[in-house]
Amino acid sequence: MEVKYAKRMMTEGGSEISDILALTVRPEIISFAGGLPAPDLFPIEDMKKMATAVLDEEGKVALQYSSAQGFQKFRQQIADRMNAKQKTNVTADDILVTSGSQQVLEFSGKIFIDEGDIILCESPTYLGALNAFNGYGPKYIEVETDEDGMNMEALEKVLASNDNIKMIYVIPDFQNPTGRTWPLEKRKKFVELITKYKVVALEDNPYGELRYEGEFLPSLKSLDTEGYVVYLGTFSKILCPGYRLGWVCAAPEILAKYIRCKEDGDLQTSTISQLEVSKYIERCDLDGHVLEIRALYKKRRDLMIKTIEEEFPEGVKWTHPEGGLFMWVTLPEYMNATEMMKKCIENNVAYVPGVAFYPGRTKANNFRLNYSNMDEDRIVEGIKRIAEVIKSELR
Repeated sequence: MEVKYAKRMMTEGGSEISDILALTVRPEIISFAGGLPAPDLFPIEDMKKMATAVLDEEGKVALQYSSAQGFQKFRQQIADRMNAKQKTNVTADDILVTSGSQQVLEFSGKIFIDEGDIILCESPTYLGALNAFNGYGPKYIEVETDEDGMNMEALEKVLASNDNIKMIYVIPDFQNPTGRTWPLEKRKKFVELITKYKVVALEDNPYGELRYEGEFLPSLKSLDTEGYVVYLGTFSKILCPGYRLGWVCAAPEILAKYIRCKEDGDLQTSTISQLEVSKYIERCDLDGHVLEIRALYKKRRDLMIKTIEEEFPEGVKWTHPEGGLFMWVTLPEYMNATEMMKKCIENNVAYVPGVAFYPGRTKANNFRLNYSNMDEDRIVEGIKRIAEVIKSELR
């Protein structure tokens, strides 16, 4: 069969580890590979009531087309929550409701990237963002990171020496994959730099409300007075991902481009999903629900760290995330986490090898662990199994 595809479809899509991760659907495998929320915390009974209420009270609206930007009331609820949690000062007019924040990443590629343009990102960074951008043919410059996120001196050097930088992609809160969080001074410096060099920054914040220790920090968006920060949010990690509800918050000129992409791409986000979640925010206790999520994930994070401290051999390092869903393990440099993954699968345990999180595929001795989706017994057993494999690989 001979099919002539667009050039963008000839780039690497998905991940080279997809065949390995496909094995993790086997029930006997303890998987720390996904970024899945805990399904036992989904508010199923409440959502049943909201679904019934929506159909009873506004069924004809719920089952009809709606505006591309999203329902005004729902957008105002999102803006109010951002202002309360992220210290912003935005309104419903600044919000576009999307089909998850992943859709915003895809739209961002369409809006900002011409082939050959430079994108800056943390090293490592979220592989889903790389996959969304890759089809538009960018060149990446990976900005080095330290224990508290992107190195600002390195960032300024890159900004000062390149004229074709179109966008910077960052996750300042509980980064995927490392779990690291930027301190306040670093956030302020970052906004100062993007303003000075007039570069748009995507602030991806799926996990910002899931803090387990330390103080909540203001978003980059809240520190931005010129409109260079584009903020991405989602209900996937604080409610449930099945609704596929996310949003983008941006300056009017930029938001208009996202709305056009929305109109061209899928016309609108699900009407009934917006109304059901809007009604949940109005009638139920989303803040209380988030507190339950934080309590469970903190317990699981603490247990994973405790087990790692007890089981992993000397020479292995790991991050201590203050929130979010992930932690990052660094093996001795001579070890290859992708190759080791094969032995872990044989031992019925899985993680995500770290090479896919580097645009240049530059490092092979890292892997990402998720602690939100496994119960406590399987966390302990799974970490012990990984530790056995690591010990067998040591020189």
